[in-house]
Amino acid sequence: MAAALTAVLALGVAGCVPVDEPDTPPSSTGNVDQQLGELTVAAAGSMKGYSRTRFPHWRDTGKNCDVRDSVLQRDGESIKLSGCNVVGGRWESPYDGLDLTDPADVDIDHVVPLANAWRSGADEWDDAKRGDFANDLTRPQLVAVSLRSNRAKGDQDPSQWKPPNKAVWCRYAADWVTVKHYWRLTVTSAEKAALTDMLEDCTWATKR
Repeated sequence: MAAALTAVLALGVAGCVPVDEPDTPPSSTGNVDQQLGELTVAAAGSMKGYSRTRFPHWRDTGKNCDVRDSVLQRDGESIKLSGCNVVGGRWESPYDGLDLTDPADVDIDHVVPLANAWRSGADEWDDAKRGDFANDLTRPQLVAVSLRSNRAKGDQDPSQWKPPNKAVWCRYAADWVTVKHYWRLTVTSAEKAALTDMLEDCTWATKR
């Protein structure tokens, strides 16, 4: 709680809008399992009409800073600011365990990639809703990771790509389910099977 309060105060001093903390995780694995069971299984849709510009990001969160700066500040340590722009700090990429000290080496990953969202229902949204999805600071949808791991992931789902760091598989799978469930996106049968396997032996202590 103290750490979260410190982060919020720091953002306020920097002139950025405070980042909402993710929803409190369920107290047992049953809630995530229930959410997974409630996801609609469907074949991946067409990429026709897709463009990243259909998911406007990053939104402003203060004077000369945006959602990317907010995530960098939230996920990093020893943050250095110029105004409210993040110009230095330290980040540990959860996907591959890399320690990063240059913001240029850090990508903000969409846990559920934009192209995957398009194929699983976001093609039917308007651009404003797609922007809400692409800038979602409330769900566990945005995370600071190494550029290398984000490029390797691309738009693949958990049946096609998993973080090299197996220690975060529980968290990754739970976050993926949380995002898809909230935004009412579909999953493929292979995607659901992979998520089920990743969550099978998890406890909430390891999921987060």
